Amino acid sequence: MNNKVYFTPGPSELYATVPQHMQTALDEKIGSISHRSQQFKDIYAHAVSGLRQLLQLPDNFEVLFLGSATEIWERAIQNTVRQESFHLVNGSFSKRFYEVAKELGRTATKYEAPFGEGFDVQSITVPETAELVALIQNETSSGTSMPVAEINRFREKAPADALIFVDAVSSLPHPAFDFTKVDAVYFSVQKCFGLPAGLGVWLVNDRCVAKAEAILADGDSIGSYHSLPGMVQKSRENQTAETPNVLNIYLLGKVLADMNRKGVAQIRKETEEKAAQVYTYLQRSKVFDAAVQNPQHRSATTIVANTTVPASEVNKQLAKYDLALGSGYGKYKESQIRIANFPAHSPEQMQKLVEKLEELFG
Repeated sequence: MNNKVYFTPGPSELYATVPQHMQTALDEKIGSISHRSQQFKDIYAHAVSGLRQLLQLPDNFEVLFLGSATEIWERAIQNTVRQESFHLVNGSFSKRFYEVAKELGRTATKYEAPFGEGFDVQSITVPETAELVALIQNETSSGTSMPVAEINRFREKAPADALIFVDAVSSLPHPAFDFTKVDAVYFSVQKCFGLPAGLGVWLVNDRCVAKAEAILADGDSIGSYHSLPGMVQKSRENQTAETPNVLNIYLLGKVLADMNRKGVAQIRKETEEKAAQVYTYLQRSKVFDAAVQNPQHRSATTIVANTTVPASEVNKQLAKYDLALGSGYGKYKESQIRIANFPAHSPEQMQKLVEKLEELFG
């Protein structure tokens, strides 16, 4: 039996109740039901209802289930951008969204900050021709975060008809978004929702749908089975266009119910307390130090630290105590560590990790 606790930034530790819910799913043969059945419609509706409650999602937003957050990048560009998108880039994943737009033949422009640094929002000018403004609330590769208050400023900075998209792949439900200030938010379930990988969730408002319909009416392509209007139509029937990841949608609904019983305020409070514990340790550590220098731009959910001990050696030592954390991303693989701080990580587990890091490395 594997008793390891995974502080990796996704896939990560499973939410504590997932094994119980998975066993129930097996007992009820959820993996065998038709995705056109009433049983699946009820599963779909339950997950959507739980997400609406947890995030206080307004009625003008739709909840769509896709294969991954990576797929959402492509669908976003296909469905809402005729010519030009504008991207804030400060790490590998925000850069990849920018590259996807270019690969799809759009004119993509960017405002780029160095890896591990946040943005000086005051100095950013959004092009008047931008149709989509891609913001990165939490950059999983570098551990940088954009405060919600700064995200909100882009509604006034962007052209009136531009759509504001927010990457919260590794942070929701921690950030409390003002959904009147953004048009789309997306995330993956294998991070803060403590589930197996294989499900992306796209929250889109009516402005996004209207843009896709307008592009389609002009005779331009917006994709095939995953066109935004088609997905929304199916979603309103509590269905998907294709055979979806039924098991993960079922598990998401169950975990959301667990989270709602706990309350999003408590989840956010615990997240911040655990993050403070880690960052406090990094300040006194002889081996590690916070990679993001500005405290205002440090992620609460994906904490990145520089390390003078190779990340592989850190994990080798932690493995003796059934603990695992993430190595740095890309060229920082050995010179940085990444510590996931998700709702699935209990305060007790985080305390144990910090104590072992201090015991082993000082």
